[in-house]
Amino acid sequence: MTQNKNTYLTDKKFPFCPGCGHGISINALNKALQELNYGPNDVIVVSDIGCSGLIDPLFATHTIHGLHGRSPALGLGVAMGVAQKQNKKVIAFIGDGGATIGLQHILEAARRNIDMTLIVLNNLLYGMTGGQISGLSTQKYKEIIDFEKDVPPFDLIQLTHASGARFAVRVNAPNKIKETLKKAIQTEGFSIVEAASLCPSYGMKRMNDLLEVVEHEEIMEHDRPATKIVDKKVHSLLTETPVIQPAFQSNLKNRKGIIIAGSAGGGAQSVARFLALAGMHAGLETTMKGEYPITVGTGFSVAEVIFDHKPINYTGLETPDYFIIVTEDGLNKIYSKLHSNAKIYIDEKLVTEDLKNEFSNLIAVPFSKMANRKSIALAAAAYVLNQTGLIPVEALKEAVSSHRLKDIFIEVIDKVTQQAV
Repeated sequence: MTQNKNTYLTDKKFPFCPGCGHGISINALNKALQELNYGPNDVIVVSDIGCSGLIDPLFATHTIHGLHGRSPALGLGVAMGVAQKQNKKVIAFIGDGGATIGLQHILEAARRNIDMTLIVLNNLLYGMTGGQISGLSTQKYKEIIDFEKDVPPFDLIQLTHASGARFAVRVNAPNKIKETLKKAIQTEGFSIVEAASLCPSYGMKRMNDLLEVVEHEEIMEHDRPATKIVDKKVHSLLTETPVIQPAFQSNLKNRKGIIIAGSAGGGAQSVARFLALAGMHAGLETTMKGEYPITVGTGFSVAEVIFDHKPINYTGLETPDYFIIVTEDGLNKIYSKLHSNAKIYIDEKLVTEDLKNEFSNLIAVPFSKMANRKSIALAAAAYVLNQTGLIPVEALKEAVSSHRLKDIFIEVIDKVTQQAV
């Protein structure tokens, strides 16, 4: 692949159908960049899925290829990243189909008003998937194809202007696209150019016919200045990661895994983190994995913890060695994982005759009498550690010592272990 010094394009042949209008906008952008004297390495072109997404190999600039409808979001992120650099320009491409799918990304980019240009190649349809109408298909076009005539299209220029775009323009005549793009690129802030484009395979086959069904040309501008991005110095998370020096000894002989099964609000996730931290205080390698429903505040809450002297390269337990079950929600969630080779510590209220008949390895404990709903998982974990000696209970107390409720938590742990004695 080579590049002519007088162009921002490579020598690759355009991949579009014969007569496709996308090439007009690409050539217009190439000429606009030449006249604005940008260096190829100063331009970042972001493409989308669809016919407009075929442009990546055509540009001898930096290019990024995104998901359908996401090029405005990708472009916005890149623009924010290079905002402190001199003479850089982010130009994103999207089709009218992608603009329909990613409309919120476009409006968000307009609202933020970061310096970038979005080019919308509007051929009034989804060209790559068979010619389906898009959210920008005009009423006149839909009357011709006799489809959804009573559903109005989005006016992308008015929407982006209302959202705060510095420069929003719709251009239909091919001979106006270059100058329009030049002004858009020179605009400091978010600019959007919606350019009419032929789709001879599924839409209009002649430019004159297309011009009869597109929305009228329109220019809308704001005086608001471009949003300035200010770099902030932050400390590296890696350099500030605390190093835990083991202060306790564990009786662990080989890898062990624990599942804590409770309900939302019962502290299962926090207790799993405490257990993992306690394992570190005892010189062990640990992992922790949590699971809970989208509702967060209701339903099950299950967490898994693994301890080992050797590095652990994964999370998740297929055959846990210990179960700590404190509520019915938790029991129902992990029931299928229960097996006869594990120690199953379960609140006595949850034990049924069927459960006892199926699992002879149940250890019924009055967990619900040891603490309130928010501390029951911690009480159960303290009980199991005290019974098994996997990790010293003192290591668990050390793990909770930095929590804002440490006094309450330590009181719960002491109460459970003293009762057990």
